Amino acid sequence: MSALTTMREKGFQMRRRVTFLAGFAAGFVAGARAGRERYEQMVKLGRKAAESPAVRKATRAAGDKATELTKAAGQKAAERMPKIAEKAKSSAGKVRGQLDRLPGRSSPDDEPTGVNGTRPADGS
Repeated sequence: MSALTTMREKGFQMRRRVTFLAGFAAGFVAGARAGRERYEQMVKLGRKAAESPAVRKATRAAGDKATELTKAAGQKAAERMPKIAEKAKSSAGKVRGQLDRLPGRSSPDDEPTGVNGTRPADGS
């Protein structure tokens, strides 16, 4: 390849890059303007919808229903809590009883036992 051919290829590549960047810049500017206008339009429609009486009424009704459901759930939880606490105590007692029957857990005279259920030798 000659030096002249190499220079022509580099010039062609540079023109392509400049053309691409110019097109990109023009598209970006045009898109940004159209995008901003569309964004402003959507914001305006959103505000208009939020301020409409029907939407405000529906929002208020949904809030009231949520408050009502929250109170009902709290009351049910308060009603069930004593039963749940009693069940937890009962279950804990059963588990404690089962653990006490495991070998090595304790001896009848409440002396600690080893892992295999034997008592440690005196002096240890």
